[in-house]
Amino acid sequence: MAKKIFKRILQIIPILIAVTFIVYLIMSLTPGEPARLILGENASQEAIDAFNEEYGINRPFLVRYFTYVKDIIVNRSFGKSWRTGRDVMREVLARFPVTLYVAVFSVTVASLIGVPLGVISAVKQYSPIDTILRFISMLVASFPPFWLGMILVLIFALGLHLFPPNGSDSARYFVLPVLTIALPNAASFLRFTRSTMLETIRQDYIRTARAKGLPEKKVLVGHALRNALLPIITLIGTSFGRLLGGVVIIENVFALQGLGQFALTAINSKDIPQAMASVIFLSTMSCLIILVVDIIYSLVDPRIKAE
Repeated sequence: MAKKIFKRILQIIPILIAVTFIVYLIMSLTPGEPARLILGENASQEAIDAFNEEYGINRPFLVRYFTYVKDIIVNRSFGKSWRTGRDVMREVLARFPVTLYVAVFSVTVASLIGVPLGVISAVKQYSPIDTILRFISMLVASFPPFWLGMILVLIFALGLHLFPPNGSDSARYFVLPVLTIALPNAASFLRFTRSTMLETIRQDYIRTARAKGLPEKKVLVGHALRNALLPIITLIGTSFGRLLGGVVIIENVFALQGLGQFALTAINSKDIPQAMASVIFLSTMSCLIILVVDIIYSLVDPRIKAE
């Protein structure tokens, strides 16, 4: 297991190199002058030339890229923001907890709702409860996130005054953003769990377990659900990695100072150091999440560990 983990960590390095090159290239090719976007339309040409000279924007692309990579490797520095002059990695780490809280609680709530209901829907296939659950899941999954967020604000913040409409000062501020993200994801988890469980309970070993007289609860939980968990774990892991990228719309609706909004601001202003630090950090976290999912695989299914 340790050898496999080490090999997977080594595989992250070329992935990050490819990501940095592609993102740096895209940021350099997108229209707009960073100096003009950051200094403003009324900035003088002398100020723009000085800005370009200070940050080396006038140099060729490959020179700028390799200088940036060298600073990361040699100086362990991701640079300073062209807009604020602050260390970009410190800003990323300061924003990351907000996004992490939203992602963790959203995936947790979605899993606690979607997976059990998906199992119930599969076990009660074609029953009234199955029909109701499928209808609700399709309905909730069709809600646009920004619309659902505004509806929750209107009802629970402005109407009932149960939760604050925006901000991130305490746990109460995260309830509505978490529900906005968790409900559509729970609907997706429900449908996916249902289809996976239906495929599993039709296997021969499930019929054999029932023929041996095992209790139905043990057949469903100990055999069917455990074998159906692998694709469900994959879905949960990828959803968590996607949410770590920052749900920009939700962060804007609830005025959360998260990493998604931070990266969007950097892209709009062509603040390359800030955008690169955000992407590198999120790419690293996504790779580590995939590694954790693989480790969980081996814990759930001993056959994978044996291989």
